[in-house]
Amino acid sequence: MPSSPPTLCLTRLMLRDFRSWPRLTASFNGSIIVVSGPNGAGKTNLLEAISLLGPGRGLRGARTAELGRQAVEGPLPWAAAGRFGGTGAAGFDIGTGTPEGGPPERRVYRLDGAPLRAQAELAERVATVWVTPQMDRLFQDSAGERRRFLDRLVWALEPHHAREVASFENAMAQRNRLLREGRADPAWLAALEEQMARHGVAATAARRGLLARLNGMIKAGVTGAFPAAGLTLACPVAEALAGGPALAVEEELRAAWRTARPRDAAAGATLAGPHRADLQFTHLPKGLPAALCSTGEQKALLVSVVLAHAALIAEARGFAPLLLLDEVAAHLDAERREALFAALVKLPAQAFLTGTDAAVFAPLRGCAEGFRAGGGLLVPDDDLPLP
Repeated sequence: MPSSPPTLCLTRLMLRDFRSWPRLTASFNGSIIVVSGPNGAGKTNLLEAISLLGPGRGLRGARTAELGRQAVEGPLPWAAAGRFGGTGAAGFDIGTGTPEGGPPERRVYRLDGAPLRAQAELAERVATVWVTPQMDRLFQDSAGERRRFLDRLVWALEPHHAREVASFENAMAQRNRLLREGRADPAWLAALEEQMARHGVAATAARRGLLARLNGMIKAGVTGAFPAAGLTLACPVAEALAGGPALAVEEELRAAWRTARPRDAAAGATLAGPHRADLQFTHLPKGLPAALCSTGEQKALLVSVVLAHAALIAEARGFAPLLLLDEVAAHLDAERREALFAALVKLPAQAFLTGTDAAVFAPLRGCAEGFRAGGGLLVPDDDLPLP
């Protein structure tokens, strides 16, 4: 059993015409939720719906119009809603989906029935972190994928981080457009570069802060038998912040972008800045970059980071993020699987695990609440009764 009950729990999930789920109302009572079922049963869709109750585009990064259940006339309006509770916290409801009669590409949010204007309000209440089979490519994918993974981790610690990143990217997009079109008004460009510097430095500082605290948590041994990961940010802006004040770094960025206008105009893009940062992983026991590790070692490193992050957020914010682990246990060897289950039992976080083979989760019997997915239904699995 967990050493302490989660301070943030999803106690009820309601779906309407979301992906493969026409209708669903499910109640959860455990800190570890296991959902098993065959391929195509909607297990990943279920986790995706939960991920959309927090800020962002969810674990698939899908467009809103792709989330509605498909009908002859096209995607149907969809909705996902969750009831949250936890120890020492008042319950609250979060809902999201397409507005009735509205365009399928528009998404709205509600908190306790009232409209939300900014996703940062969600980030102040809920954080979600996930590991999916697609993330096995994280160490070979582009720096952008690793940077987005890092930003999701930062978002859970700093709810307004996404606003800084979005403001930077919006100003950069405007600058790029002006340079491509040859509309090089110096005052306009300078104003945009000032915004880029201010928001870019703030975002980089948040990334550095999260990594420092996360590395400390990993060194403290909270990941149990999983290998310790060393995390570094390959970013000239981060290096500059390590050696000087933020205002000076902002001025250096503005000067660099001003000088680089002809080069960036020719390239049609801003070639240097915080948007080029890369998150680098090292397998500390071996002293080996993650990109050179085996697939199993990479998966173990990723799980190690997610477990440490959950412990860090619980300590820093008073509630741990919801952990969404899609087909993770099946891709770990028996020793790592047992280590994962042991870590989840100890963490003050609610975890949702999926898998095709319910037998994989047998060691969690008595510690987890089990469900079987299939045929548009989610039914209790008596083989994993909640104690």
